[in-house]
Amino acid sequence: MPNQLIQVQNLCKTYFSEGVETRALCGATFEIEKGEFISIMGPSGSGKSTLMQILGFLDRPTEGKYFFEGSDTFSFDDDALAKVRNKKIGFVFQSFNLLSRTSVFENVELPLLYDEKIGKNNKKKVMDALISVGMEHRANYFSNQLSGGEKQRVAIARALVNDPEIIFADEPTGNLDSKSGLQVMKILQKLNDSGRTVILVTHETYTAEHAKRIIYVKDGSIVADDPVRRRRIADSESELLK
Repeated sequence: MPNQLIQVQNLCKTYFSEGVETRALCGATFEIEKGEFISIMGPSGSGKSTLMQILGFLDRPTEGKYFFEGSDTFSFDDDALAKVRNKKIGFVFQSFNLLSRTSVFENVELPLLYDEKIGKNNKKKVMDALISVGMEHRANYFSNQLSGGEKQRVAIARALVNDPEIIFADEPTGNLDSKSGLQVMKILQKLNDSGRTVILVTHETYTAEHAKRIIYVKDGSIVADDPVRRRRIADSESELLK
């Protein structure tokens, strides 16, 4: 399929520690098309973060197949995986992962410094990313001078600076109050509306329902894969903004 971005077949991940085998994920089979907004939802320990780490090339499966843009990722060496991560993927995490005594501008610029084609237009790329999340006025602030919601918006700008095709957001509202969380989700929705694929990992039903489709994970297995009813989102947002 020309729009198919990700295809996984019977994906499994087993961890081994001191002779103990722990199966975190098994039997995952699904497809994601370019431009989709997907939530991967499940309780703590369900395997959803393990699945995201495999999809984002932060970890490798122990069994199964993972095709990315039609290519079998089993053949990718570590350098190839790193290149895909840097060129195609942006990550947003619950803990922000910002350098605390470094400016907002420098935090957002960081992914560009790993690019072999460092150009003179880095400043424009950074400012464009900050403008897209409404944080250009904080470019010279240190990240430890920001609120939690502002930190997450900077983290999203950093994820965007290389113009990735996919945004992986792992519990992006987990450390935020409801209204700041809603701002972050609206930014992710806007990015999806502009054509980017967004893959969100969360245990919160309200956050998950901002996506267009929810993959439910429980005890390492996918137990459901359903579209989202949009009216419920509008009702929930109205309650939050009262």
